[in-house]
Amino acid sequence: MPTFTSKPERPKCKSLSLREFQNAQTMVFAIEEINNRADILPGVSLGYKIYDSCGSIQMALRASLSLVNGENASLLSCQRPNTVQAIIAETSSTPTIAISSTVGPLHLPVISHFATCACLSDRKKHSSFFRTIPSDYYQSRALAKLIKYFGWTWVGALCSDNDYGNNDMNTFIKAATELGVCVEFSESFFRTDTKEEILRIVDIVKKSSSKVIVAFVSYSDMEVLLGEISQQNITGLQWIGSESWISDMNIATGKWQHILRGSMGFAIPKAEIRGLREFLTKLSPSSSTDLYKELWETVFHCKLPSQQTDGSRSMCTGNESLDNVQNQYTDVTELQIANNVYKAVYAVAHALNIIISCSKLDTNQRKCLQKVLNALREVSFYTETGEKVSFDKNGDPAARYDLLNWQQGKDGTTEFVKVGFYDASLQPGFQLSFNNISIEWAKNQHQVPVSVCSESCPMGTRKAVKKGKPVCCYDCIQCADGEISNETDSVMCLNCPAEFWSNKWKDTCVPKLVEFLSFEDVMGIILIVFSLLGVCFTLGIAVVFSVHKDTPIVKANNSELSFLLLFSLTLCFLCSLTFIGRPTEWSCMLRHTAFGITFVLCISCVLGKTIVVLMAFRATLPGSNVMRCFGPLQQRLSVITFTLLQIVICVLWLTISPPFPYMNMHYYQEKIILECNLGSDFGFWAVLGYIGILAVLCFILAFLARKLPDNFNEAKFITFSMIIFCAVWLTFIPAYVSSPGKFTVAVEIFAILASSFGLLFCIFAPKCYIILLKPEQNTKKHMMINHKINK
Repeated sequence: MPTFTSKPERPKCKSLSLREFQNAQTMVFAIEEINNRADILPGVSLGYKIYDSCGSIQMALRASLSLVNGENASLLSCQRPNTVQAIIAETSSTPTIAISSTVGPLHLPVISHFATCACLSDRKKHSSFFRTIPSDYYQSRALAKLIKYFGWTWVGALCSDNDYGNNDMNTFIKAATELGVCVEFSESFFRTDTKEEILRIVDIVKKSSSKVIVAFVSYSDMEVLLGEISQQNITGLQWIGSESWISDMNIATGKWQHILRGSMGFAIPKAEIRGLREFLTKLSPSSSTDLYKELWETVFHCKLPSQQTDGSRSMCTGNESLDNVQNQYTDVTELQIANNVYKAVYAVAHALNIIISCSKLDTNQRKCLQKVLNALREVSFYTETGEKVSFDKNGDPAARYDLLNWQQGKDGTTEFVKVGFYDASLQPGFQLSFNNISIEWAKNQHQVPVSVCSESCPMGTRKAVKKGKPVCCYDCIQCADGEISNETDSVMCLNCPAEFWSNKWKDTCVPKLVEFLSFEDVMGIILIVFSLLGVCFTLGIAVVFSVHKDTPIVKANNSELSFLLLFSLTLCFLCSLTFIGRPTEWSCMLRHTAFGITFVLCISCVLGKTIVVLMAFRATLPGSNVMRCFGPLQQRLSVITFTLLQIVICVLWLTISPPFPYMNMHYYQEKIILECNLGSDFGFWAVLGYIGILAVLCFILAFLARKLPDNFNEAKFITFSMIIFCAVWLTFIPAYVSSPGKFTVAVEIFAILASSFGLLFCIFAPKCYIILLKPEQNTKKHMMINHKINK
């Protein structure tokens, strides 16, 4: 517990980091290179001061304030010397945030070479901050797109418990969610956490069902985590890393490299700095800087004479040379971060070059510094390797990354293989690209691993989210009838167009079955047979009547009306055929009008015969002269008049609103009923009603004449035929209205045939029976016997 009675102990630095020292030397190299050039800052020499923050926020702040106030000035002083024009710092985001927040109000530019936290792009909080490494905002979104590209919808996420990790994690989760990727777990930790906390996170990773882990973890935190994962031998996971560790050779060559084999992630593109290796290796132990001496002792494991002796190390001979040393300091093959330092120095130089006139003034320094800050916003130049350096409105450079894959080399070591590239400045569809290089996955597999909460839904199904689960956890529900999904993982089924229906697998819309009463249909064939039978029977009866036209039974009740009735019945049987087949515009108009006219002609003949029967018996009364009023001419005129009225009704119907072919899609969902729309319901029922009126009138007259004396009173048979006719058509109305599809047409044909057969057999069968089987009764004497008896 701090007692606040004494100053806190000064943080102690760890052993010298060779990579950090290389970054510092790169800055010195760039400054000396600029001082030797005549095209940048002519006549002006840049100076520098290097502070080691030792990875501590407190020491980083102390160093930045020392730069602002001067080396010997008090930390409480608000004065700033003339020499400090910009600060290049820091290697991680958290100390950089502290530095930027502290010196930002003083309008002193802070340029970072490795602070990637997206929070530093907030101009309200960090108005004087710039960086030569892309913001993790772009990297997080790039990683989300990478996850989506490989079809991983169920991933875990780990991050360092600091500004860098937490901000990156939040940005990634938001971007991944927008792309339909679910994060099973997201945990943060820090290398100084207790072992129990680290083991808790390892246990979460071990028990998770996701096979892909995205890690926004600094390399120092990653080492702690991998140590525990290695002890529990957790393998087979596909690791996706951020730039903080994906290109770190220390991790790649560590004892846990078998765990990370096949890892993939975005890294800063490699770069080349000409002459840097020669500059790095020209150091000698005679350098007066303590850092140089510490480097020498660290690299060669010896002790310089001027330093305190250490019994475990031998004395340096002075003949050591860095030319033959291969380590992180001398390695110039991985210059991603060093190149960012190099660009940062040149950015400051170009900004100063713009305002060189202001830099010579001794007064109004605040204004000069504001001009440096403004000039940095306008900086745009190309390095010697052709790389463009500029800053956007948030102080960020263009986001470009190499996609690295950890592959096993021939000697068994891990190699960083570039398998793709990401450029945020391109159009969304072209930002992520891949090389023609095979990718090696976890456990040396060459097949893309699968990491999903639920298997992909095939075509013909849709995703239904499980209650209480993320959207990536779902059931596959088959599309309903009439709906399809023609792509995998469809979130909804699409309705087929009105004339189409879903197939068996619900993945394609196929044309609906069009139903109508066809000539090939069994029902259609049966009705055709009965129709033709009716025609044959009618023609047969006509032949019999024609042969025996001079016999009394044929001559009775006007043989002319009998032959006209047989002709109309033939037309009735034939008109039923117009109802069969595919409806067309002409067939629709023909079928109903032909039916209406032929039936009126038929009923008119029957009505005429009924009137003749009544008139015939009225004529036998003394003084009666009624037959003159209803002779053959009047009979013909009555038939023509009744028929003409029906023709007028049909013409009006066809003129005003004729029937037409209609595809009925409402009765059945899976098929289309091709039928004839009546056009005008009133027209149809007018035609049918007129037939009904004539039939009822005929029935009444025949019923009145049924008991008139005669051996062959035709009124009895007409009465019976009219009973059948009316019964058929009264039954037809409800059956017609309720029958679906082609059965509607079948009911109408059945009514036509049944009523026609009823008239044919009831009126003509008794006569044919006498003509063919009882010829002795086909005499005038026999027919008049009953009449005389009744008299």
